[in-house]
Amino acid sequence: MRKVLTAVLLALSASAASAEGLPGITDGPGPNMVIEVADAAGQPKGTIVLDLFADKAPGHVERLVSLAKSGAYDGVVFHRVIDGFMAQTGDVQHGKQGGDTAMAGMGGSDLPDLAAEFNDVSFQAGTVGMARSQDPNSANSQFFIDLAPAPFLDGQYTVVGQLVDGWDVLNAVKKGDSAANGAVDKPDYMAKVTITE
Repeated sequence: MRKVLTAVLLALSASAASAEGLPGITDGPGPNMVIEVADAAGQPKGTIVLDLFADKAPGHVERLVSLAKSGAYDGVVFHRVIDGFMAQTGDVQHGKQGGDTAMAGMGGSDLPDLAAEFNDVSFQAGTVGMARSQDPNSANSQFFIDLAPAPFLDGQYTVVGQLVDGWDVLNAVKKGDSAANGAVDKPDYMAKVTITE
């Protein structure tokens, strides 16, 4: 069983690696979320650009844009990163770099939770989804970016966008401990998040 699981994980990693540049993915009408990534020491690692799907998940995209424009995402860590699966960030309540991030992943923002906006977009390498608790209507500020195809998430989480630039930067985000559900020690963080329209 372990060999089968390892083979599956290797296949997922390979398909993610083959998506370099994400062929077939073009920048849509936006808005775009531009994320400057830094390591725990504050050294720049590069920039990630996400095309947000306002037509597919208008309420969720409005939330991401609002939080980014207010500066709420600046300094928020990638608290959960699972190799071959996804990188999660966006906990503006407990995830600020330089502070105590032990509770990162448990919080949201001061704004109310959002009703699910499930759509027809499948989770593939670079797909952006909203994180939530067991309640489908509990997404708030946290989001994740897939490192590999994850169609088993389809219809379970709201797709809000797609990575259109910075695949190498995303792949270089510090990975977490697989035994601790991807929790990252001294995580990378979003140094600055801006919106272009």
